[in-house]
Amino acid sequence: MLLSDRLTGGVIATLGAAAFFYGSKLPPVPGQQVGPSAFPMVVGGGLVLCGVMIVLGIGRRFEEVAEADVVSHSAPELLEPLPAWRNWLALLPPALLLFYAFASETLGFLPTAAIMVLIASLAFGAKPKLAVPLALIAPFVINLIFLKLLRVPLPGGLLPFPW
Repeated sequence: MLLSDRLTGGVIATLGAAAFFYGSKLPPVPGQQVGPSAFPMVVGGGLVLCGVMIVLGIGRRFEEVAEADVVSHSAPELLEPLPAWRNWLALLPPALLLFYAFASETLGFLPTAAIMVLIASLAFGAKPKLAVPLALIAPFVINLIFLKLLRVPLPGGLLPFPW
């Protein structure tokens, strides 16, 4: 079933406006410049912007050029269907979120996030040479952001954050 760009863009813009509106209603945290309203308002504003761009058809020309480029080259490797296991990749992010929900309190954020980043990187085609360092570095950076900038502690578990 195909939906028009005006409909999908309108729905995205409406959801963004709702996120922005309800985010703006969150109470500020005393003593902090950035409160809990910042993230929903930024995401909501981004969704409104993207939805309006979809409705107006901005960027459609890039899609048409890309499709024409694929058809004109028509290399056999571009037209081959994806392997069957790739059809299941859409279920990976929700599965990883469920894994985080059940494992983070026991294992802690650092090991849980490292496992998630490694699995997602490899599943989406990253080479192990990139996926392993990313899985080792990204959880520390994310934990540092939450701990120092947002002042939100993440689960310590087996391997608590060292500082």
